[in-house]
Amino acid sequence: MKAVELIETVRVFRGVAPLWYLHLRRLAASCKALGVPLPGELPTPSGDPDRVHRLQVGRRGAEISERPVGSTQPVSLVTVRGTTHHPYPHKTTDRAQFDRALGEARSAGADDGILLAEGGWVAEAAIWSVFWWEEGRVAAPPLRLGVLPGVARARIEELTGGLVERRVQMEAIRGQSLFVANAARGVVPVARLDGAAVPPAAETARLASEFWP
Repeated sequence: MKAVELIETVRVFRGVAPLWYLHLRRLAASCKALGVPLPGELPTPSGDPDRVHRLQVGRRGAEISERPVGSTQPVSLVTVRGTTHHPYPHKTTDRAQFDRALGEARSAGADDGILLAEGGWVAEAAIWSVFWWEEGRVAAPPLRLGVLPGVARARIEELTGGLVERRVQMEAIRGQSLFVANAARGVVPVARLDGAAVPPAAETARLASEFWP
């Protein structure tokens, strides 16, 4: 069995990697926690075209690959019922739970699925972190649930001055203005949740416009 390795998916945007400093900070913390040597030299991704620079780091060093950015259109989400979220505090190649969740969502005609932690608490989607608005502030599942400390989450905290961490079940966020985010595609509105329309929020559009430094 192949050893678990760390992943960073870095957006190259307008010739630079604007969130590279956040990726390096998380990678260094995860390497220390998991006992993986931090590569000595990691050149900053740059240059055209806009793309995703994927860094995979293990005990034998780093492997680099690249891919297109993918869609940034509003997404449809469903609640995942067939897979329970297990703590994922480091971004690693051990992503079987997310692969199963994404497969379930796609089979239901959705773009992604929200996994629920033990007890039915909202955790995260397969390829996105999940957020919603509460009285003008951004709310998100607490890190203590074992959700990934995403680079996009860190960037949103910078922009908003901090998040409201809220442990909620699905019924608490139905009818709320939701959005998702990741470090490859930025902030994207949620259009539908379990088939129901999600109300838009002007704040989401503003946050998306400020996301890339």
